Amino acid sequence: LAVCLAHERPPSVPCSRRQAPLGTDAMAQQQLVQQPPTQAGGDALMGDGQTQAPGAWQQLEQLEGSGINAADLKKLKEKGFHTVEAVAHATRKELGEIKGISDQKVDKLLAAAHKMVDMGFSSATEIYQQRQETLHLTTGSKDLDDLLRGGIETGSITEIFGEFRTGKTQLCHTLCVTTQLPLEQGGAEGKAMYIDTEGTFRPERLCEIAEKYGLDGADVLDNVAYARAYNSEHQLQLLAEAAGMMSDTRFGLIIIDSATGLYRTDYSGRGELSARQMHLAKFLRALSNLAAQFGVACVITNQVVAQVDGGASFGDNKKPIGGNIIAHASTTRLYFRKGRGENRVCKVYDSPCLPEGEATFAIHGAGIGDAAE
Repeated sequence: LAVCLAHERPPSVPCSRRQAPLGTDAMAQQQLVQQPPTQAGGDALMGDGQTQAPGAWQQLEQLEGSGINAADLKKLKEKGFHTVEAVAHATRKELGEIKGISDQKVDKLLAAAHKMVDMGFSSATEIYQQRQETLHLTTGSKDLDDLLRGGIETGSITEIFGEFRTGKTQLCHTLCVTTQLPLEQGGAEGKAMYIDTEGTFRPERLCEIAEKYGLDGADVLDNVAYARAYNSEHQLQLLAEAAGMMSDTRFGLIIIDSATGLYRTDYSGRGELSARQMHLAKFLRALSNLAAQFGVACVITNQVVAQVDGGASFGDNKKPIGGNIIAHASTTRLYFRKGRGENRVCKVYDSPCLPEGEATFAIHGAGIGDAAE
């Protein structure tokens, strides 16, 4: 089943109200021409001449000139650098490791990028105003949305961990649909990206969930880009490809289900623990960069293991794997556990802005919904 954007659709709105969709031709991209956002049905959602503010990132081609040519930009794109911001945020070491990019060229790239990207201080007022424009994706459950103050936050990483059959993958499928909803319905009017490491993605579930929200199933599938990751290196490589797709087409969500599964098999024993954690940290940093550059919601699922050292967490002996690396990289951490029947319980385990609390939701035929009585 071809779900990876079988045909081109009008670009969707990104996850920040400040950003504007880019056109599909080069001229529109370079000039940041504003176009009306579209939903899964393809109809324009804005009228009366309303437009969005300029986009939050700049196309890599704007660096061309002053000793930087098209061949250099091609080499950058091959390594996952698709925006001016990506270059500005990179270290000299990262850029210097690209074959064909000399130390002198690195200096020119960084100098040009830093002139175009503001990386200095801003007032708390400015950050506050930006935060007011952050979108939240509805989970399908009112109680869960209330717990998260609107839903899954865009522009940051949300980690969901728990045992099997606690609803992690079901929430991921639901979010693939709700991110395509209009803003006033808790969506981002954007496409979704799904990186599957365990083979649990089921497109037919998307069609069932789409029916609940009144969306056409075929349109929903076209707006979900899917890839299966076969090892941890491939998983990281897919993020580089994702950056290229996001620089051309508007996405509201990227899902990695699960982020840690392949690391448990690719690295074994304490002898490889350091190498595993270093590679995992590199992956999470790349994911964080996607969230910062494109304002997408990044949702990762995580597995748990039994704790045998006597220090029980969350009132039981389960703890998420990945250690401090994944704990520090995740902005919001949600712990899922089983409830009665089809009900599940979500606990806010860690968040910079959400208080600790719990909400009960349920898994229905049409995805995540309110808890059954």
